[in-house]
Amino acid sequence: MGMILTARHVSAKEGFELGFVNEVVPQGQVLAAAERWAETICKNSPMSIRASKQTIQRGLDVPLQQAMTDQREYPAVKAMAASQDYIEGPKAFSEKRPPKWLGK
Repeated sequence: MGMILTARHVSAKEGFELGFVNEVVPQGQVLAAAERWAETICKNSPMSIRASKQTIQRGLDVPLQQAMTDQREYPAVKAMAASQDYIEGPKAFSEKRPPKWLGK
């Protein structure tokens, strides 16, 4: 909160130590790092990514307990839970193979 209210700047190293920077890379390697992060994220179900983003965005505006309860009713979460991808993830894991996301 203090950083937001004072507009205090922090170094990449301090941001990493505080937990709001995922990775610090040498100058000139930021694009490669961003592509690596994107590739890792894209291996997950598009529906789960969408549900996660929606849960985070909506959860910021309410108390934690309410967010935990309300998330079950968020459209992206409901769609994900009713999807074929919801079954495919655990099935692929148990079969020790990469999942084949259908997005439906």
